[in-house]
Amino acid sequence: MLFQIKILGNNSAIPAHDRNQTAQLLQLDNQYVLIDCGEGTQIQLSRQNIKPGRIKTVLISHLHGDHYFGLIGLISTMHLFHRKNALTIFAPPELEKILDLQLQASETRLSFELKFIPLCHEGIKEIYKEEQFTIKAFPLEHGIKCYGFLIIENPKQWRINKDVLPEDMLIQEIVILKNGKNVLTEDGSIKYALEDYTLPPRPMRSYAYCSDTRYDEEIVSYIHGVDLLYHEATFADEMEGRAELTHHSTATQAAKIAKMAQVKKLLLGHYSTRYKDPTPLLHEAKTIFEESYLSYEGETIHLTE
Repeated sequence: MLFQIKILGNNSAIPAHDRNQTAQLLQLDNQYVLIDCGEGTQIQLSRQNIKPGRIKTVLISHLHGDHYFGLIGLISTMHLFHRKNALTIFAPPELEKILDLQLQASETRLSFELKFIPLCHEGIKEIYKEEQFTIKAFPLEHGIKCYGFLIIENPKQWRINKDVLPEDMLIQEIVILKNGKNVLTEDGSIKYALEDYTLPPRPMRSYAYCSDTRYDEEIVSYIHGVDLLYHEATFADEMEGRAELTHHSTATQAAKIAKMAQVKKLLLGHYSTRYKDPTPLLHEAKTIFEESYLSYEGETIHLTE
């Protein structure tokens, strides 16, 4: 399964230094999931030649404007293009009232169904499941209701070892092996042993998105061992007091979370406008967690098997 993340925006608060506000697009085979939707997200989608109609699901972390002010514009564009398929939005419950008011004020009757699923839970919770992947949401520490998201591939089938596959093995027997079971005879004895004819399933890939949050070790258990962690890094160490006051994190704090959670890679973002060049944030993170990287607007990150 194709599993990739496209960075549409990585700045905090306002657009600055040729960086847009927060938005990411996940592609999982033919499924498109939009995470946050800062102002101008639909312009960013257009620049990347991504058709808005392909987006089936939207995840909004919280209701600070730099994370959702682009949503009504995107919905309006979908309507103007006569979208028919439903759009599902997961977000804090107050967003539903905001969208209803905007649509009522403009006397807009959408050409498609808007399914709104409120996020209002404690701990980590499964919110969405497709055949190939699952999305979970968990609370972040940001002053107002705010959620992180965890996207995990569902367990994969065992792989048939074609080098030892008998020519007379039936298709239904192959299916049994792929599902991780021995093929049995009518009397219950083993005809084809799983370990003799298969290779282990490929690892399940995973991505965790944490924006915005102050330093919070509570999330470590939720994101433990993920392949890629995106964690906000709004400030450098010298602004740690400001980060605490505004419920944000420094790059070093993001790296500490990544190290404790034993993730494979850390992706930094949500840069303060005070940093025209966020490279110093990367240097600070790398002193704690070497596999730290900056997010760059327009880049596509592939999670390989």
